Amino acid sequence: MKPTGNLWQQRLRFDMRAALVIVAVIGLLPLGVTGAYPLGIILVSVYFAILALAWNLLAGYTGQFSLAPAAFAMIGAYTTALLDHYWKVPLAIGIPAAIVVTALAGLILGKLVLNLTGPYLSLTTLAFAEIARVAIGNSHEFTRGDQGMHVATLTDSRIGYYYIFLATLLVVLGVIYWMLKGRLGRFMMAVRDDPVGAESRGIDVVRIKMIAFCVSCAICGLAGSLYGTFSQLVSPELGLLQQTGLILSMVVIGGMGSLSGAILGGLLVYLSSEWLRAFGGIQMIVFAVLVIVFARYIPGGLWGLVSARLRGRKP
Repeated sequence: MKPTGNLWQQRLRFDMRAALVIVAVIGLLPLGVTGAYPLGIILVSVYFAILALAWNLLAGYTGQFSLAPAAFAMIGAYTTALLDHYWKVPLAIGIPAAIVVTALAGLILGKLVLNLTGPYLSLTTLAFAEIARVAIGNSHEFTRGDQGMHVATLTDSRIGYYYIFLATLLVVLGVIYWMLKGRLGRFMMAVRDDPVGAESRGIDVVRIKMIAFCVSCAICGLAGSLYGTFSQLVSPELGLLQQTGLILSMVVIGGMGSLSGAILGGLLVYLSSEWLRAFGGIQMIVFAVLVIVFARYIPGGLWGLVSARLRGRKP
């Protein structure tokens, strides 16, 4: 029998290779997709895939259910926008600043909430997300409120932005893979599966949660900052709870605890969401039903089904 550690490493490498194949396919799509609008839709789906990876790192691998990924993306976007608007800070500094600010915000919030268990963590992060969104929306003199703020752009080329987001997706994927393949990854999964048992074996549970939380927040901040420079406008709508619900459904439908599943879910769910707009505002109803179905009958998500077939096993 193969050691459990070796089996985990094999599954992780297989997952990573599959994720790289998906990214490569995304990279080839501009060869067959014409028009600014469809290319923009795929680009935004890559943005959501990055957010899905960030939330999956926290929930899928560490077992911490935050309801604030969209709020941290909003904070990252506003960090870059405020620096650009008031102090004309170049994006080469403004985008890294968004990463630092959201990581620090995650550190401060984590100090307050990561000792909580059960539904209290989710409720506290939900409260934080709504407070942040309402505070930004009501600070008209500073943030321009619901009117939004203009942000400088990295490039006027949509195809250029497409590959900037794709490169960011690759970097985020590499960082998460690096975290998971070592001892930190095993500690994270131990905390997810049995926090009491992990603590009894000398693992600093709160520290592991804090690392995962801060990295997840920083990734969300990076994604939000880049999205703001792409759209050239940031507004409190970036932090709507509906956005977080979309991210959660991407991970559950794609496959929790899977790199490929988060990317696959991000792409398919957002593209489906755009298609469903033609039928009215029913996207969240459809995805809520799908989340219930997948959680009950297909807990491994779409990637669980695909990987089982590829390995010749029953899902």
